[in-house]
Amino acid sequence: MAHGNNVLRRLASRPKAPPNICRSCLLNLRQQRFISTAEAPSPIEPSFAERSVPSPHAFSLAQTAYKIKASVLLSRPPVLTRDLTLFEKAYFLYQRRLNERLALPFTRYFYYQRGTLGDVNWKRRMKERQTPARDIGDYNAYSKDLGWNDELLVGASESEPETQIEALVRDAEAEVKPGEQEDVEETPGKKQKQKVERPMPRVTEADRTGDFQSLNRALTRTLYLIVKGQGAKARWEFPSSFVEVKESLNTAAERVLVQSAGPNMNTWIVGNMPIGHRTITYSQKTLDKETGAERLGEKVFFMKGRIIAGQANLENNKFGLVDFKWLSKDEIEKELHPRDWNPVRNILLER
Repeated sequence: MAHGNNVLRRLASRPKAPPNICRSCLLNLRQQRFISTAEAPSPIEPSFAERSVPSPHAFSLAQTAYKIKASVLLSRPPVLTRDLTLFEKAYFLYQRRLNERLALPFTRYFYYQRGTLGDVNWKRRMKERQTPARDIGDYNAYSKDLGWNDELLVGASESEPETQIEALVRDAEAEVKPGEQEDVEETPGKKQKQKVERPMPRVTEADRTGDFQSLNRALTRTLYLIVKGQGAKARWEFPSSFVEVKESLNTAAERVLVQSAGPNMNTWIVGNMPIGHRTITYSQKTLDKETGAERLGEKVFFMKGRIIAGQANLENNKFGLVDFKWLSKDEIEKELHPRDWNPVRNILLER
C-alpha cells in the first residue's frame, strides 16, 4: 500500500500528470506536497539588535578613551507666578471695569433685607467706593458722564497689586463696638475695626537679607543648587561624580545627591536620559589608577532633578564640599567659570 502511494506521489510531482490518475487523487497528492514543504524548518536569521551589537573590543576602546561623569541640575520650581508688566496690570484693571459696566446692576434687596445690619453696611460701602466691585478704584460704572472712562490714567496706582490689596483689606475691616471683640484695632479718637489677616508678601526675609542658602527666596524664579569644594582653586559647580561600574546615569545622579548634599532632601531625577553634555579633553593623556588605561578626558552628562522637600546639608559629604547656594540662572552666570557656563546656558530656565 505504501509502495503504491509513493508511486502516485512521483507521478503527481511531474509537470504533466499521466492520464491514468484521476483528478481527485491528483489534487490531494499535490496539496499534501505543498503542506509538507511549508512545514519544513527555515534557517533562522539573526535579529536586527543582534546584528547591530558591536564587538566587545569596540566597547573596551570606547571605555578607555573618556571617563563618564554624571552632573545633577537640581532645581526648585517657582512658587509664585511672575510679576505682571505695566501693560498687563492696566489691561486687567480695564477688563474688570468693563465687566462692571456691562454686568446687570446689583440687586441689593435680593441679598439684604431692608433696614438690617447687612443693608446698612452695604450702603456705607457703596458710598465709599461707588461700585459693588472692591478692587477697581474710584469708578462708577453706572454714571452717564464717567461710566465710559474705564481706562487707567497715566500715573494712577489703581492697577498696582499693593493698592488693590489695601482696598480689599480696608473693605473687609468691619466696625465693631468697644469690648465686643478682642481682635480689634484700638485707636484713640477713631472707630474700632476688626483686624483682617493680610496676605504674605512676595519678597521674603531671605530676599532682604541675601540668604542664598535658603529655598524661601526668589519665589518667582527657578533656583538651582551649586556647590563649592575646599581649597584656593575650588570653583562653583553643579554636584557631580564619576559613574561607577555597572551604574546607570540615573542611579549615579541619585547617589551624587546623597553623597554631596546629604539624605535630608526628597528629590526626583526626571527621566533616565540626560538633558545635555560636555566633553573635557585633557592637555595630556593621564593614566587611570584603577584600570591602568589611558584617559583622554571626561564626558559630563547633565541629569535633570527636582527637589520636593528638605534642604541641602554638606555635613559628612564625601566630596569635600564646604559651601552651597540656591541661585537663579542669571545669578549662576556670575558664579560659574565661562567654560562651565557655556554648556548649560541654554539648558537652565529663565524663570
